[in-house]
Amino acid sequence: MQRNVLEYFERGALRQFPDQTAVVDGTERYTFAALERYAKSCANRLISSTDRPAGPVAVFLPKSAATVIADLGILYSGNFYTNLDVKSPLKRLENILANVDPELVVTNHELRTQLLTAGVEESKIVCIDSVLTEPIQYDENSLRARVETVIDTDPLCIINTSGSTGTPKSVVLSHRGVIDFIDWVTAGFEFRHADIMGSLSPFHFDIYLLELFVSLAKGCSMAIIPEQLSAFPAKLVEFLADRRVSFIFWVPTVMVNISNMDLLKAARLECLRRVFFAGEVFPTRHLNYWRRHLPAVQFVNLYGPIEISVDCTYFVVDREFRDDEPLPIGFPCRNTDILIFNEQNQPAKANEPGELCVRGSSLALGYWNNPEQTAKAFPQNPRNPHFPEVIYRTGDSVYRNERGEIMFIGRKDFQIKHMGYRIELAEIENAVLTVPQIHNACVLYHRERKEITLFFEAAEKLTPAGIRQRLTDRLPKYMLPTVFHQLDTLPRNPNGKIDRQALAISLMSSVMG
Repeated sequence: MQRNVLEYFERGALRQFPDQTAVVDGTERYTFAALERYAKSCANRLISSTDRPAGPVAVFLPKSAATVIADLGILYSGNFYTNLDVKSPLKRLENILANVDPELVVTNHELRTQLLTAGVEESKIVCIDSVLTEPIQYDENSLRARVETVIDTDPLCIINTSGSTGTPKSVVLSHRGVIDFIDWVTAGFEFRHADIMGSLSPFHFDIYLLELFVSLAKGCSMAIIPEQLSAFPAKLVEFLADRRVSFIFWVPTVMVNISNMDLLKAARLECLRRVFFAGEVFPTRHLNYWRRHLPAVQFVNLYGPIEISVDCTYFVVDREFRDDEPLPIGFPCRNTDILIFNEQNQPAKANEPGELCVRGSSLALGYWNNPEQTAKAFPQNPRNPHFPEVIYRTGDSVYRNERGEIMFIGRKDFQIKHMGYRIELAEIENAVLTVPQIHNACVLYHRERKEITLFFEAAEKLTPAGIRQRLTDRLPKYMLPTVFHQLDTLPRNPNGKIDRQALAISLMSSVMG
């Protein structure tokens, strides 16, 4: 029985492929053996800075091999990590640091001043530069004693995400939850030591957990994609070809941009074998573009909020879908149970909408330093009055179709009542994205003015009348947008998703102005 995630590394890549490249970061390359040495040297530095184990240690570094070394070093020291976004506004950074109150913060000399400005004490800062340049030094026995105290119910990491109150929520994930997920991934999908992962998502996002621990378990190489390439789809495709990438796990928005620019027509991606995508709905029209150009590639749709260890449902795209046909989010991952409750808190029947709830060891431990929010989001299973068993209420509306597949409808809070009708904004977005000229879209509702507002990207100037005409055979009149905003680019949050909050703020500003 596996107790912690470091056992993936020690029983997997470190034992079987120690001299194989583990991480490629620009011109820097680290083998798995080198990764171990630097991580243990980092752990030694952390232990010498504080002798208190089992606490949070923050990492304030750009996405890099140094971040991987710092994270593993924190785990070897018997602590757990939280990767921070170095691009966070100062106030947000201060809020996260105040809430998490890390024992130490690992950074580099260049970013050290930023942390001091945010109020971090000098004595709590550990610079990774010296770990990477000074002689490697650690005591194997003392580190082993630390690691052996870590069990599967202990925290592995904290992921900081947006909070409705303005203060980010800090979600605590356990070793057990991540082990559940990685065991399922590696058992259900073939990963080989020759695989190369094209790592695009930020390391403070949960996709990194799959990339890191599948790599450590199976000996795959992580090719870190420079962050600036996210804005240049053509360069991204070039990177995949040049680095002979065989696996990617990306947010759909990036893939939509590649589709819009028709970049796969001339691409030579012979090495690409498997594509995972998650985080938002992938418009089927754009997915079909990828499938037409890469017919030998396996495409897998995954779903799961941050409060689940990476993802909780999956769908292997194994049949043809029309451009206007929604894609299932599929079936529960192994050792995860999906409950769908209707408005009466009863199990929903086939084709009956309800809220998706999750039970199992993949659930997060809760929100750090926020017992009230934890109790609200992780209540007792209403179907089990016999013993304590929490579930996570996602707030997402779904239903099971005739095939038993789970179909995503949208956020419960994206459901509106307009002209007496109950409407899912996601349904309008899906219809809009069938218009060939429209590349990306987001629909919001202004309740005071009772306006369905469409924000969209298009390569050419489109008129509201023209869009409405294209939608009349897909949507009833009461669901047609009434206000239209064409933008050069929709705003994105750090994870690459469309930033709905930024659009909502701009909508209110324009109304008040």
